[in-house]
Amino acid sequence: MPARILFGPGKLNALGEVPLPGKKALIVISAGNSMRRLGYLERVQSLLESQGIASVVFDKVLPNPIKSHVMEGAALAKQENCDFVIGLGGGSSIDSAKSIAVMAVNPGDYWDYIHGGTGKGMPVEHGALPIVAITTTAGTGTEADPWTVITKEETDEKIGFGNQYTFPTLSIVDPELMLSVPKHLTAYQGFDAFFHCAEGYIANIASPISDMYALRAIELIAQYLPICVAEGNNLEARTNVALANTFAGFVQTVSSCTSEHSMEHALSAFHPELPHGAGLIMLSESYFTFFASKVPDRFVDMARAMGVDVDALPEEERPLSFITALLELQEKCGVKDLKMSDFGIKREDIPTLAENARRTMGGLFERDRYQLSLEETAAIMERAFR
Repeated sequence: MPARILFGPGKLNALGEVPLPGKKALIVISAGNSMRRLGYLERVQSLLESQGIASVVFDKVLPNPIKSHVMEGAALAKQENCDFVIGLGGGSSIDSAKSIAVMAVNPGDYWDYIHGGTGKGMPVEHGALPIVAITTTAGTGTEADPWTVITKEETDEKIGFGNQYTFPTLSIVDPELMLSVPKHLTAYQGFDAFFHCAEGYIANIASPISDMYALRAIELIAQYLPICVAEGNNLEARTNVALANTFAGFVQTVSSCTSEHSMEHALSAFHPELPHGAGLIMLSESYFTFFASKVPDRFVDMARAMGVDVDALPEEERPLSFITALLELQEKCGVKDLKMSDFGIKREDIPTLAENARRTMGGLFERDRYQLSLEETAAIMERAFR
């Protein structure tokens, strides 16, 4: 787990007081203007300066971050003699910060260290620069886990990576930084956290520790995400969804995502304009309906966490009551009618996408309690297509 998580409204100010792991930071932000426009970058730099810490900014990260930017950011960190990396923003910025931290101290190409696809799976021999995560969204939970997801744009491979070196040394979760997130992104990000927990709960390596965090996060998201979408300035709701998101990071550390994430990675690898959370939403009804019969007791637990009175239902209807609750939550958040076709995905692409999911992120298929065939993978994606 991260060495330290500072959680709560106003906690960004602690950056000016807590011990930090270096004297010059590479601050990694997105290519958009939000971190500057909202004043978050200036605040972070000012707080660092109050501790006598210099900084340099890398501001090219895309919503689906790419390998070439990891290498470019690492080169900048080395050129500027940065001794730690700060990821400021959403999951793409923090994931990029983790990957940059690895490549700032290791030779070769980032894909040399990736397992899956065309990655060489080489060991990371020199660790990583220390990482500080300052999240401004509630979606990936990356502030509380070691994982980073990067796309190799030349081969359309979107693959997760992480080890003991890519846990943040310090994470700051300040819900005040999330008040300005637009409605649609709030929903996409919240469902990403939700599916981290749902997948982690049905994974074959789930444990009592991951179960505890997963069910509580599912409960919080079901209760508070619709409020966040409808009332972006509701700090109580933002705080509870941020808490659920951090719990989701714990779930990813102790348990694992399952093959739904592999399938989505294929979608957004080929179509990088597709937000990750939106892709998961599109797949979710088909995917979880398939698995409800494979682990029915776990689906009943998740339905109960979402507020369903499962005991009042006939036993055979209880597992699928989770699907009903999931679709109702998507309706409340205004994302129930998302279509793959709206993002350029074609039905005839599905066999290629299914093969890509298994080739690049096949490890997550091994976390399923039922082992999907390639044909079943394609069928799930086919049923999700609209």
